[in-house]
Amino acid sequence: MVNGSGRVPEALTDAFSMAAERTLARQVDKAPVPHHVAIIMDGNRRFAKAEGLDPTQGHEFGRDTLENVVDWCLELGIQVLTVYAFSTENFSRSPYEVEALMDLFEENFYEMAEDERVHEHKIRVRAIGRREELPERVQKAIAYAEAKTEGYDAYHYNIAVAYGGREEIVTAIREISQDVKEGALDPEDITEATVAKRLYTHPLPDPDLVLRTSGEERVSNFLLWQLAYSELYFSDVNWPDLRKIDFLRAIRDYQERQRRYGT
Repeated sequence: MVNGSGRVPEALTDAFSMAAERTLARQVDKAPVPHHVAIIMDGNRRFAKAEGLDPTQGHEFGRDTLENVVDWCLELGIQVLTVYAFSTENFSRSPYEVEALMDLFEENFYEMAEDERVHEHKIRVRAIGRREELPERVQKAIAYAEAKTEGYDAYHYNIAVAYGGREEIVTAIREISQDVKEGALDPEDITEATVAKRLYTHPLPDPDLVLRTSGEERVSNFLLWQLAYSELYFSDVNWPDLRKIDFLRAIRDYQERQRRYGT
């Protein structure tokens, strides 16, 4: 059915979309979901530009999308979610945009600490990255959220902020070098596990699936060690435009792959 303009009515389009989402959800329910999903939330500024908004408003819309994704992960039973919120390189953006992002981080960490979902589902909240580079007010908000959830282990929610994958590995190397220098570790005993336990994500398992939005197809210095055998999925939609059906498509695509781990 089309209207006089030759277009399908919006209500009918929405009905088709909802039906497709329900069908896809049933398919996803029939197979194991990834244990750990990592997301590169890209496209906030592009979304804002397309909508004629200030870039900071794009980040606010992106925050709303992240709230939805947390709910979707809980619905599907995805136990670990790690999101790339702010890289060390992002500090080079305009002071106005960086300050607005810091305001969002401060607000969001305090809100997570009091979120009923967090306490109902026993979600442990952690920030990973060089938090010492963040404003003191953001550090305090992070410490508050982590303290309020440190006893939980049913679900894990990691926010990568002031994060860089290469820097994370360098930090691990420094710590290992110091142990060798002090005689606490023999170089011959250094293994992959030696490095892994010094990474920000320890002791959580590596991501099974990495989702990146906005059509870019690169990992942008995110979890470089941990992504060695992760499945990658790239979506063309900007982060604020991500719908549940888009998220389900990523999960379904993961379920249809055969993971080989280099074999």
